Amino acid sequence: MAKRMRNRDIAGYCERLANLLEIDGANPFRVRAWRNAAETMAGLSQSVADLVESDIDLTEYPHIGRDIAEGVRTLVTTGHLPPLDEIARRVPPELADLMQVQGLGPKGVKALYEQFQLHTLDDLERVAREGRVRELSGFGARKEAALLDGIRQLRATGEQRTRLADAEPVAAPLRDRLAAIPGVTEVTIAGSYRRRRATVGDIDLLVASDNGEAVMERLVEDDDVERVVSHGATRSTVILGDGLQVDARAVAPDSFGAALLYFTGSKRHNVALRQRAVDRGWKLNEYGLYDGDEPLEAASEAAIYRRLGLDWIPPELREDHGEIAAAESGSLPELVTVDAIRGNLHGHTDWSDGKDTLEAMIDAARERGHEYIAITDHGPRVRIANGLSPERLAEQADAIDAVAAEYDDITILKGCEVDILADGSLDLPDEVLARLDIIVCSIHYELRRSRAEQTERVLRAMENPHFMIWGHPTAREINRRDPIDIDMDRCLQAAAERCIAVEINAQPKRLDLSDTNARLALEKGCRIAVDTDAHATRHFDLLRHGIDQARRAGATAGDIINTRNLDDLRNLLRSRA
Repeated sequence: MAKRMRNRDIAGYCERLANLLEIDGANPFRVRAWRNAAETMAGLSQSVADLVESDIDLTEYPHIGRDIAEGVRTLVTTGHLPPLDEIARRVPPELADLMQVQGLGPKGVKALYEQFQLHTLDDLERVAREGRVRELSGFGARKEAALLDGIRQLRATGEQRTRLADAEPVAAPLRDRLAAIPGVTEVTIAGSYRRRRATVGDIDLLVASDNGEAVMERLVEDDDVERVVSHGATRSTVILGDGLQVDARAVAPDSFGAALLYFTGSKRHNVALRQRAVDRGWKLNEYGLYDGDEPLEAASEAAIYRRLGLDWIPPELREDHGEIAAAESGSLPELVTVDAIRGNLHGHTDWSDGKDTLEAMIDAARERGHEYIAITDHGPRVRIANGLSPERLAEQADAIDAVAAEYDDITILKGCEVDILADGSLDLPDEVLARLDIIVCSIHYELRRSRAEQTERVLRAMENPHFMIWGHPTAREINRRDPIDIDMDRCLQAAAERCIAVEINAQPKRLDLSDTNARLALEKGCRIAVDTDAHATRHFDLLRHGIDQARRAGATAGDIINTRNLDDLRNLLRSRA
């Protein structure tokens, strides 16, 4: 059998096949089938390789048909995906990489290939810098400049930190495997991962065990380890197959609390704690809190904080942003939790670019105990996402009414994600917007405008009385697309004055607002909506990533509008200053 494949590796093969099929002009349904399969593979909590080895029928999982299941089984056992091998004989496989450039789709890749016979990112950059791309029909000078900017951002991703949501399915199973070692009493992933930052530099794995040597031996022999950087009796560093670095440390159980506090960080938070200890004539380090040589506390974080005169501080707040003063005065916020959310206010169905039906999305929300769900398919400007015209939006409203009659335990809110156009107008007329329950206003195009232009664009849009929620406000995609250049201070102030909610979009590629901007929004008095922007039923489970960022901003349940009951929510959305 070939080397054991990880889910993300399998998903990568499926996605690459989908891209090449699309470039080749294959049947859109076949393209979508492989792309959906890639998302399923990437999102499974079980190892696909283990499922294949156990002879589990993969067709039991969403979007996995018989042919795809057979292809994946062959891929896991041989390292080859036959349909990918077949299309690679017609379409240069490297062309799939070009689709990672922001704004470059399959038709554009095919046109560039046929005109210039380019294969690689270097080839594309060369012809763009030579000014030849602009001469191609459908491109032009502006598109050429955008491609060069997209290439720059794509190259920069190699220097970027790993998205938290990408690190989690790799790090968590490794943690669980180490936790199963006899004599291990606790294993925690510390560092920025525990603080739930949107990205992580590496993984800090902390193990409580009196037999650290056995733990380190098990770590370096793990199937996911690609390279061993260092190997010691109590600490080791390894590189996993996807390039993620893991720094592991084994400590005695009675020192675990001090080590966990130290390795969770942040650096500034730790410095402030150590200074607090020094002010009392003590010292604090990774081994414990000491009065001279006498140990005071070491086994638990809470005991150390308590001895320092502080309430225990949630890891998400440990960034030296005033949390120590709040812990001293007993005024730490009671941070919002996933359980507090009563409904999702931003989500898509197969009426636009969603993958699941209206009924399936409603059922998924019900299964998670939601009291309401907003259906906010795209407006007409987002043509690539099959955005809804006023006529189709009216048809969808009728469909929602028909479906809603079948449910008595959830309310379906009629909505739309409308585009904020370049001039600050919205892409649906006011008479249409007035009939909707929920209106999420977002930017999807004209992302490279100046700071002044983007700021005025949003401020003008906010003057519209139907502007309820500012969706993914900076339009960023982590490690792929920079945020738009905008005066966030002015825009958040305007949102607060107009009673407009600002969104923390829970999609791992976005997490927008960022934690920093969300903190600023709260300081301005803004309302927050934590939404999944779900494009499939499984995306409802992404809510926790948005809640992580809300917690890092210090948000309570009272700061989040979709923790309210339906009547209160309706009143909030319709209230304008």
